[in-house]
Amino acid sequence: MIFQKEIVLKSRNKGFHLITNEILSNLPELKNYDKGICNLFLLHTSASLTINENCDPDVRSDLNKHFDKLAPENQPYYDHTLEGSDDIPAHIKTSLTGVSLNIPIKNGNLALGTWQGIYLCEHRYRGGNRKLLVTIIGK
Repeated sequence: MIFQKEIVLKSRNKGFHLITNEILSNLPELKNYDKGICNLFLLHTSASLTINENCDPDVRSDLNKHFDKLAPENQPYYDHTLEGSDDIPAHIKTSLTGVSLNIPIKNGNLALGTWQGIYLCEHRYRGGNRKLLVTIIGK
């Protein structure tokens, strides 16, 4: 069976945000699959997805600080700045982490490890609502 659904994630400020529960609450159809693959595809170029530590908030803070050093704002060599100082840094950060995740499904649940959570990496100060296309292939 193949299933597809678009989920609109609530607007968040710049940073790394756990969205595992938001996804699961919008995806009751997951319970219909004993096994399979769930693809999460973020329909944006200035935010991204990753899986990481789901318990200690220091991880999210440290990731944000590190990414800001990797792609700082207001660099004189940037050309793509029409939407503000966070514009091209957001695109660079998205390229580093990516917009798609594949997660196994086991017994109607996402087969995440004990300390794993799904993050929305919001790279803009005001990115707005983000659209997530979910595709499930399984049985």
